[in-house]
Amino acid sequence: MNGMLAFFIRHKVAANVLVLVALMAGFMGVTRMNVQFFPNFALDVLSVRVLWSGASAEDVENGIIIPLEERLKTVDGVKKLSSTAAQGVASITLELKDGTDTLIALDQVRQRVAEFSNLPKDAEAPIISRISRYEPVARLLVRGPSLSELRPWVQQFERELLTQGIDRIDIQGLPNERIAIEIPGSQLESLNLSLADAGDRVAKLARDLPSGIAGEQDGAREVRSLEQRRDVEGFANLPLVSDERGVIRLGDVAEITREARPASLALELQGEPVVELILQRTENGDALKAAKALETWLTKTRPTLPPSLQLEVYDQQWELVRDRINLLLSNGL
Repeated sequence: MNGMLAFFIRHKVAANVLVLVALMAGFMGVTRMNVQFFPNFALDVLSVRVLWSGASAEDVENGIIIPLEERLKTVDGVKKLSSTAAQGVASITLELKDGTDTLIALDQVRQRVAEFSNLPKDAEAPIISRISRYEPVARLLVRGPSLSELRPWVQQFERELLTQGIDRIDIQGLPNERIAIEIPGSQLESLNLSLADAGDRVAKLARDLPSGIAGEQDGAREVRSLEQRRDVEGFANLPLVSDERGVIRLGDVAEITREARPASLALELQGEPVVELILQRTENGDALKAAKALETWLTKTRPTLPPSLQLEVYDQQWELVRDRINLLLSNGL
């Protein structure tokens, strides 16, 4: 120790250089440091989710949950397997043991699910994912006269905020929609069709189909017939029957409406519908940068809104981060 002190006494410039290096290293560390409340940690949790519209919780359990659980129990490294059966949805969560390779386990889960060939006919394809951790930045409340008017605005806001740098946005209060088709029994009898026949014809005609390859080698292009309907008018124009009487379209015999899916969450404030956008960042994201992106977007967007639409920001978690940083700086100075 005495030798080090003696060295700096004899070489005064070296002490100044050492202090300068320490200051530069500290400055570089601050600029590269992630701004967040808690340190990063991995969530070794996998999720399997299957939607089966119209099915009861008991049907979901017997038709999806139990068969999938039997297959997923054989995945290597599973610590805990938990399942939830609700009306129209099956959810299975796999918690992995420490040290388990998550990517290998994810591939095994996909393989086990793919082996299950007895999935109910009306059930949608399983959604398999690794649960990622996101931290909230702020919540944005969009208020307007009706959901039909709010929907395009909310979808536009989501696109713009994601482009501005917000990592993820969860939307609450905006029900997912579906196309509902109701055909009276008398109409089916007159057309000599069963409900299943009508459903099969609509399913075959209202989807995109591959039509082969045109060209060769570098000039080859995939050809597809784009017939998938996405609105009421598109379904109404579908030909249901074509015979000597002419072409009878679906809209001639059916009532076609766009409606909210059952059990969808709707929010109201003082009698008016509202939609909540939960703005989040990834665990590697910067809370203050995300907040800056939000403030820039609000400044640009608010003057362009109609009087009937209101935006309100609350639960701004980034302010807590900023206040804590300011407290550390004031105490340090």
